[in-house]
Amino acid sequence: MPERRIPAPARAALGPLAAVVADAEATDVFVTADGGVWRDRGAGAERVPGLRLEPDAARALAVGLIAAGGRHVDEATPCADVRLGDGMRVHVALPPIAWGGTAISVRLPRVRRVTLEGWGLDPLALAALRAALIERRTVLFTGATGSGKTTLMAAWLSDALASDRIVVIEDVAEAPIAHPHLVALECRQPNMEGAGGVDLARLVREALRMRPDRLVVGECRGAEIREFLAALNTGHRGGAGTLHANSLGDVAARLEAVGMIAGLGPEALARQAMSGIDLVVHLERTAAGSRRAALGRFALDDRERLRVVPCEGAQR
Repeated sequence: MPERRIPAPARAALGPLAAVVADAEATDVFVTADGGVWRDRGAGAERVPGLRLEPDAARALAVGLIAAGGRHVDEATPCADVRLGDGMRVHVALPPIAWGGTAISVRLPRVRRVTLEGWGLDPLALAALRAALIERRTVLFTGATGSGKTTLMAAWLSDALASDRIVVIEDVAEAPIAHPHLVALECRQPNMEGAGGVDLARLVREALRMRPDRLVVGECRGAEIREFLAALNTGHRGGAGTLHANSLGDVAARLEAVGMIAGLGPEALARQAMSGIDLVVHLERTAAGSRRAALGRFALDDRERLRVVPCEGAQR
């Protein structure tokens, strides 16, 4: 079984999970309220036989993992999210929030870098993404959690010209972009006194002062969408972002909902999205673990509201 390389500090913090996390095929590892350990190797979560954590051990593990990422978790702040090592994302929830018992979720980066050719896209989708990269079109990658939108976005950006300056902004850094001129910015949570926080919206504004050739927002979910769309409409082309959505047809409504959080009305958001985003790539993960893509573009309906029109030849 191939193994994932884990830095010594992260391996020590992982404790009994280290051997499970080391599996190169694993994409996620979970500890559930009953102490059970589960992993996903591409075909859905499966329980790891012979491994179970007692409640005190699960809590100690959660606290240690968060501490290794430079944060603190306890009854007063029972949820936390950190990055360990090279893109390993850890989220924990303690009682009373996780009322049944400690819950731990570990999202793992791929060991082998995914390329556009190796993704399994059909020829038309691959050609569309290649053309978007060359012609500096902005792409919005959408899908559910675990659909592969961040990984595909990273594979797409990794093929950009070496001279392109890519500035990527994420809540927790996880996009495996292999590029020689990459500036990666990560949000910072406020401290226990509520000070020192740096959110995505502020990081987008900061990134614009760095002269990005390609501006990338790891996940559009709040106020940052206003800053991102404004940047896309003022000359910053060829970048990308991700958005959670259930289907290609749901993308417009989902983007409207995020825009409302940022104070953008449907009409204003529609106009900015129409002129700022050139291609929508929606990813779905099948029950068997394979992934498929559907392509679309934004258009206006008869009420001047945003909608998505499937591109010809897009997978369904």
